[in-house]
Amino acid sequence: MRNLFLTLLFATTINTIFAQNGIDTVKSTTTESTKEKSLTAIPADAEKKPWYESISLRGYTQVRYNRFLETNPDLNCEQCDKSWGKNGGLFIRRIRLIFYGNVHERVYVYIQPDFASSASASALHFGQIRDAYFDVSLDKKKEFRLRFGQSKVPFGFENMQSSQNRLTLDRNDPLNSAVSNERDLGVFFYWAPKKIRKRFSELVSTGLKGSGDYGVFAFGAYNGQTANKPEANNSQHYVARLTYPFMFKNGQILEAGIQGYTGNYVITSKTNNVKTINSKAEYLDQRAAASIILYPQPFGFQAEYNIGTGPEYNADSNKIEQKGLYGGYAMVNYMIKMKNQFLFPFVKYQMYEGGKKHELDARSYSVSELEIGFEWQPVKNFEFVAMYTISDRRFEDAILKDNRQKGNLLRLQVQLNF
Repeated sequence: MRNLFLTLLFATTINTIFAQNGIDTVKSTTTESTKEKSLTAIPADAEKKPWYESISLRGYTQVRYNRFLETNPDLNCEQCDKSWGKNGGLFIRRIRLIFYGNVHERVYVYIQPDFASSASASALHFGQIRDAYFDVSLDKKKEFRLRFGQSKVPFGFENMQSSQNRLTLDRNDPLNSAVSNERDLGVFFYWAPKKIRKRFSELVSTGLKGSGDYGVFAFGAYNGQTANKPEANNSQHYVARLTYPFMFKNGQILEAGIQGYTGNYVITSKTNNVKTINSKAEYLDQRAAASIILYPQPFGFQAEYNIGTGPEYNADSNKIEQKGLYGGYAMVNYMIKMKNQFLFPFVKYQMYEGGKKHELDARSYSVSELEIGFEWQPVKNFEFVAMYTISDRRFEDAILKDNRQKGNLLRLQVQLNF
């Protein structure tokens, strides 16, 4: 079934590319006379510009400091921000350059490296691919698309939302623990009517903190070991998502969505003495989630919740077990316009009970966290975020046993958009 699905996706794409160029994939019927006719039909001054002139460049950079008013230096979050806690100083969280454009009327390319990646605990600022994919449109309106390469897995609204647009400094633990760095290598199908694709775009361009265009309906297959990691078994993960941004007569937009995925995940990071449920260290990795977003016009609300099963460390048995997980978040925000400036105050609460499969020993977590802050945009190229975090986190593995940390801290970030 897996091989058939992938074969059909590739075959459909090849057939579409050939068909749009007038090539019969079964038998070529081109003759010398038709060649001459097609050549004479194109004016001499209508030659298309080279593909590389269609590529655009944009990007952003984030610099953070997390130690103001800190009450517990042992409180940290590996998934969130590696500069949390002791020995954390000024930190470049992201340095993104994005190359994108339509190299053909049916082919769109998107490449995003990040130069703020950490190669180890003692080294910073290594280049790493975040996104590297191309979209092939299956129709002239570009309502049906296939995406090939490394890109975001369509699971969760905040996971899809760019860090350039997100209000809080980090994504929520409950849904982000599903896919580290939100990305993986895969093949994805996206569909959305032209009208709704435009709406998705406007939700970002008008400053309403949209997630971007990941279709009304999405379906795909991906490796499952998360971004920039090699596949570790012979089976893919499968994901599906359905979301729709409803617009009311007063212009208010409410988006509701459901999503889920399933697959088998292989534990590749564990201490030597920790046991697994089988010799392959393979676990069922399965989740379902619901999302609701009221865009800030001017009042906004955002909430997501997911349940599922996956690997999780058990300190009592010193074993990574198959266990249930659940958690979500809720956030209220408000958009204040001050001439050409924008201010977004927000309050967000999250909770999570479960494992994080991509961390050491599928680290076990219990999270209860409140974030209060604001984002200020004096100009479109500069943003400032201040966020006070009140956190209670239990995170345990074979090394960190009986590890529960509580604390408060003020986190600051400046962001340059270009």
